[in-house]
Amino acid sequence: MGIYPAIGISRVGGSAQWFLAPEVPGIPPAPEGGFKDGDRLIKKQVQRFRIYAFDENDAVIGELTAADTDIEWSVHVANTKAAWYGFTNPLDNGELAPGIPGQLRNQYFVADADRERMLVIDGGLTTISGRSTNSGGDGAQYAMAGTFYGTTPVGLGHLRTDDAGRLMVFPPDGVSGSPTGSPITSFADNDGWHDDWCDGPVTAVVRLSDGRTLEADSSWIACVGPDFAPEIPAITTLYDVIENLNVDLGWSKAPSLPLSFARHVYPTFRRLALMAWVAASANLAQGWIDVGNFADPAYLKRLADPSASNASFRRSVFEQFRNPRNLGPNAYREEERKIPLMLGDGVNYDGSPLQWFQFPDLQYSWLQSWADGDFIDDLDQAMTPNAAGLDDLPLGRQPAALTQACLDACSGGAFHPGVELTYYLRHQEMYAKAHGQSAEPFRIARGDRPSLIQDLGRLLTPEIALAGTASSPPPIGKQMPGDLTRWMGLPWQCDAFSCQQVLLQDEFPTPVWWPALLPIDVLPQEFYDQVMRTDLSPAERVKFFNSRVAWSRGVAGIGYHANASYWDGITDMIGLWQRMGFVVSRPGPRDPALAALIPEELFVEVDRGSMESRFSSDENPGDLPK
Repeated sequence: MGIYPAIGISRVGGSAQWFLAPEVPGIPPAPEGGFKDGDRLIKKQVQRFRIYAFDENDAVIGELTAADTDIEWSVHVANTKAAWYGFTNPLDNGELAPGIPGQLRNQYFVADADRERMLVIDGGLTTISGRSTNSGGDGAQYAMAGTFYGTTPVGLGHLRTDDAGRLMVFPPDGVSGSPTGSPITSFADNDGWHDDWCDGPVTAVVRLSDGRTLEADSSWIACVGPDFAPEIPAITTLYDVIENLNVDLGWSKAPSLPLSFARHVYPTFRRLALMAWVAASANLAQGWIDVGNFADPAYLKRLADPSASNASFRRSVFEQFRNPRNLGPNAYREEERKIPLMLGDGVNYDGSPLQWFQFPDLQYSWLQSWADGDFIDDLDQAMTPNAAGLDDLPLGRQPAALTQACLDACSGGAFHPGVELTYYLRHQEMYAKAHGQSAEPFRIARGDRPSLIQDLGRLLTPEIALAGTASSPPPIGKQMPGDLTRWMGLPWQCDAFSCQQVLLQDEFPTPVWWPALLPIDVLPQEFYDQVMRTDLSPAERVKFFNSRVAWSRGVAGIGYHANASYWDGITDMIGLWQRMGFVVSRPGPRDPALAALIPEELFVEVDRGSMESRFSSDENPGDLPK
């Protein structure tokens, strides 16, 4: 009996309105009225958890709900970022990109007791049971909250149940603040600051009708930032990263050959096609790399042809993808202008192959099998959704689908440190199965430290991160509340919005970081409106369709704010992040004259607010520097 998804993701937002996190792979959320409450506040993404029972052969018997049992849910989340170590780069890349040791954040608090009291925001253990409990969200006993600096209250979300007794974890508001009025001086490590990202275990006790009491296998919840392009998955998702580990360790079975084009190959091509809507380097890919349009049905049909006569074409396309196995002395240049044009973990090290984004080996091996023709052409299945909701899936697939749906919506790199969670998730020690083979893959291992803080010495080195010390277990290992999100930037807005793109010596094309979650270049609503105007000439409408603008425009350094700096920009984002637009699908024009020039489906930036009103208290009520 287990809780699903095994790892859940809630996303912060300042609105009281909300929508459920994805529950079926390939079906993004579609909240009524869009992802924002007007153009100023973002709706919360709420993670729902379910319990499934299994027989002695691990076959799914069914979902357990309040209709046939009593379920008591418990959640313990915390934010321990301010008590953790600073981030410079990942600590697990060896000599290719050596990990740079990190000092403690807020190290002027020396004693462990002071650090815990002043820097740890502990939501405590919160329990809930029954049907439709706390439906209005205002029950004090279901709120998760703590304090920063001992006095500043910080909300960490709250719990509800739905009408079947399933758990719903509501995230906090996305607020950051500094009770000391400290300035922003780093993209990742700012002393005196807090935010409200949090994470921790989700547990449940089930009381059956026959009187037995059972504990379900635990899950984990992480409350992180918004996904500003929710219909566009990252080219490599967090699910891809963890499944790569599972297959490598034999915890999951690799698919047998021949592969399914629809299941194993098409998703990568589809993600590449969608990236063109959020990054100019992808939209203009044919200017720097010899590939066709992955969104073109005719091109896709040719890609799906496994015949020997099509082998040279497949091989020519495959050679355009970056080879993660090429790590030699010339790899940086050999793999430079390859797909995807994204930065990697080792961006701090000029000339390292890890300056560039690397595919997980499993995902790359599927591309290689495709190039070899070792797949079947089932492209038609990729074009037809096989489920509209979880109940449309066979019962046996539902638990795994819940986990995949959550993690497919998260970025799988580069981990510098990343968008939601980071590089530790590619290590087996993080998972319960590494500590007991009866556990399922994807379940986070639960720790039992006496404190939520962890003193590993003055510096967190690569060796300590992976092996711990004589007095403390390795941080890349069993986890406590707050352990997943503590590695991320503080406050979260500075890291998220500083890492848009990196301008290198070459002016074109420009590499990017995480465009599928934090867009770079977009088609704005105003341009889309012109594309749809039938009174404009086809040539003028195509002009607007082909034009893109910076998603972060108007925040700092341009126009009225011409004197603003990088630091002004990421500081401003602490108050303005909810003004940013979301990239969503919209129908294209149906005019026959434009059929060959503009696709039937466009992805448009909508609901963007004004950037001129500074630090509005209704959007970020934290203490901001003036």
